[in-house]
Amino acid sequence: AKQPASLSDSQSDVIIIPSALDFVSQDEMLTPLGRLDKYVASENIFNRQMVARSLLDTLKAVSEDERDCIGVLERVGRLADDSEPSVRAELMEQVPHIAIFCQENRPSIPFAFSKYLLPIVVRYLADQNNQVRKTSQAALLVLLEQELIERGDIETLVCPVLVDLTAPDSNDDVKTEAMAIICKMAPMVGKDITERLFLPRFCEMCCDCRMFHVRKVCAANFGDICSVVGGEATEELLLPRFFQLCSDNVWGVRKACAECFMTVSSSTSQEVRRTKLSSLFISLISDPSRWVRQAAFQSLGQFISTFASPNSVGQYFREGEEGECNCVHSQNRCKEEMGVMDVAEQGGGEQTAEALALDGPECLCGKEASSLALNSDPSEKEGDSTSTAGAQEEEEAPSVATETDILAPSSFSLPEPAEEESPYVSPQDNIPEQELYNSFHFWRLPIAEMDMELLHQGKAKASAPVLDRKQLEELIENLEPHIDDPDVKAQVDVLTAALRATTMDSHLEDAFLERNSTLQMHHGDDSELSDSSFSPEDEKKSKHQDVIPQALLDQYLSMTDPSRAQTVDMEIAKHCAYSLPGVAMTLGRQNWHCLRDTYETLASDMQWKVRRTLAFSIHELALILGDQLTAADLVPVFNGFLKDLDEVRVGVLKHLYHFLKLLHQDTRRKYLYQLQEFLVTDNSRNWRFRSELAEQLVLLLELYSGQDVYDYLRPLAFSLCLDRVSSVRWTSYKLVSEIIRKVASCQALLADFLSELVEKFCHSPKWSGRQAFAFICQLAIEDDCVSLEQFSEHLLAPLLQLASDPVANVRVLLAKTIRQSLLEREYFLHSANSHQEALEQTLVALQMDLDKDVKYFASVHPGSTRLSEDAMSTTSSTY
Repeated sequence: AKQPASLSDSQSDVIIIPSALDFVSQDEMLTPLGRLDKYVASENIFNRQMVARSLLDTLKAVSEDERDCIGVLERVGRLADDSEPSVRAELMEQVPHIAIFCQENRPSIPFAFSKYLLPIVVRYLADQNNQVRKTSQAALLVLLEQELIERGDIETLVCPVLVDLTAPDSNDDVKTEAMAIICKMAPMVGKDITERLFLPRFCEMCCDCRMFHVRKVCAANFGDICSVVGGEATEELLLPRFFQLCSDNVWGVRKACAECFMTVSSSTSQEVRRTKLSSLFISLISDPSRWVRQAAFQSLGQFISTFASPNSVGQYFREGEEGECNCVHSQNRCKEEMGVMDVAEQGGGEQTAEALALDGPECLCGKEASSLALNSDPSEKEGDSTSTAGAQEEEEAPSVATETDILAPSSFSLPEPAEEESPYVSPQDNIPEQELYNSFHFWRLPIAEMDMELLHQGKAKASAPVLDRKQLEELIENLEPHIDDPDVKAQVDVLTAALRATTMDSHLEDAFLERNSTLQMHHGDDSELSDSSFSPEDEKKSKHQDVIPQALLDQYLSMTDPSRAQTVDMEIAKHCAYSLPGVAMTLGRQNWHCLRDTYETLASDMQWKVRRTLAFSIHELALILGDQLTAADLVPVFNGFLKDLDEVRVGVLKHLYHFLKLLHQDTRRKYLYQLQEFLVTDNSRNWRFRSELAEQLVLLLELYSGQDVYDYLRPLAFSLCLDRVSSVRWTSYKLVSEIIRKVASCQALLADFLSELVEKFCHSPKWSGRQAFAFICQLAIEDDCVSLEQFSEHLLAPLLQLASDPVANVRVLLAKTIRQSLLEREYFLHSANSHQEALEQTLVALQMDLDKDVKYFASVHPGSTRLSEDAMSTTSSTY
């Protein structure tokens, strides 16, 4: 038999294979820098990617040793030379994080970023791989936004490289991307660097005949560049290029110009805006390409808003002593951004329209502007020699994304007009300059005293009038915007009679009187001048104004023409409604007659999205128009929206308080009867509608008397407290507590309200009703809605009865209310107080409760657990 091998023989034949654990143990023995050196040189791409991904962790590991930190950064430079694009891209993603770490944790080596990291970022901007370039561009913008690059480095290291990348002989893709980066950098680096280093190349790229993509980038960012360099450089250097881009043979470039037109206009003087840009914009509106026309019409309202003058629209509402809203001018109140007309809705969502400040619109901030003349021909076209095929292809049909962008409404901010304006005077109107935007255009300013006896003498004796014709015309012109006021109307009648009696040129007189007659007839005047009916010519004249070029207004008014929907955009009416508050503010309330018919047309549009847009902005329009025009023209529209679809009603509901507070008290009170209609919705599952109603009712309490609140809002509040959705109920509890505060000044109303509250909720057969009572009591105490004496008299005893409630959740809330709200008040801690003993007995009973949660909250005082934190955790919810 064969003898078994000895142990020593067996061991000699075994081959030991190293395991992965051996490699792990070997890595653990290496220093952080040693591990970097090992894997940076690895042939495995994933190992090198891992090194790039772990650079920040390595830096943190050696952060105590400055030499090791520098050693890590030096190895970053070796990794930057990797031939694999995915490794370089991964490295670039980590650069911003490494830069932040270096700045925050290594202030002793401030040169680390500019010496080791920034050169890599700049070099990668011209990398052959698209992914690496995109990553470096994103990293550069992040570094600029975080202000991690020194200004000197920006000027000496970054800007020259970008300018070189946009050279004529540069790669087409690189050139386009570099120009996009330059445009995005301009607002970050400021006017000086932009004007010295970027502006010449930007102007050159606007004329790039070979690459329409570059021109398109320039057009899309033209407004931002104008905003950075200011009015003088815009008018001298940029506007001639803008005219060329607006007549480019590629529709995408012209469309980009239309989209940024408002921003460009904001950077110019009023004179240039009126005499140059207006005609240029009209050419875009009549562009052969439908997509350009779409973009132009969508920007039309925004462009019109740049004509706004602080002296003509600087007005805001002020709450009067008797709840009446008066509108006064505010020459000294300015706001940087005045009208973000955010009234566009998406997918039926409830997006609010916070366009004007809720406490009233204020004047627009002025901005320095220049009135330098332009030496450019808007009809001049730039040839496109090598990209004709691409241009034709783009002209045929836009991409899906482009069409979506066109149809989607975009919010905008009203710009800052020039402080010193040079109003354009059309030769046919020949309006004296001093009459434009004069002080009478402010609402309810005192009207100058006039000697009526002398005026009547002037009427009887035309040969020796007290006031000459020019003075009479000026007075009438100044009073016309306020002709709704009976006193003002009487003065206009007297002045008109005096004017008629003058012996000036009859032709001029007839023209002036015809204009005044048209305005009076439009306002429903029953004087002798209003007997005749409107002719088409009269109607056309009724739309005339002198704030903006008439051609722009005519184009805007045409947006409700059904033919526009077929030839321009199916949603053009929605865009018209979207920008109407901005246009109205620009024209001023004295020219509301120009927009009244358009507004009524939009308010009755068949598309609910159009009506919804108006509903979300009707409170803004009321701020602009003032109480009289609001009552005459907006209240009927508002009433119609109240009976519309839920998608429209929610717009009215969202700003119900802000609209009603602008109405006179008598008109406002009529809506008390209609508030209950908001409880009825097209879809009973639309609980957000009811939640919004509860929030608005809280605000409406200040607009009505305690008796009105008790009679009309009390039933609504109690109904909402029983809603099956907890979010609605919770808002309603706040509403009830605020009603308690409102009626607390009247003992009879308070007693009746609290008695009904106890009956409906504390004695409710449903545990949710009893729990609601505890919530309301806790809110009333914490928010000081009622005095502790009144609370003790009407609510304390019913509240303590809940200690024997069969539902543990009710007892838990009672324990919290006693511990967190009642016992914190000194009023209940006095030994002389008769309620102290009842509170202590109830608390002892709750501390002996069988439910552990009840016992816990009754025994301790969890200071961090407040009502706002635990409310939703102790109430049931359907959703």
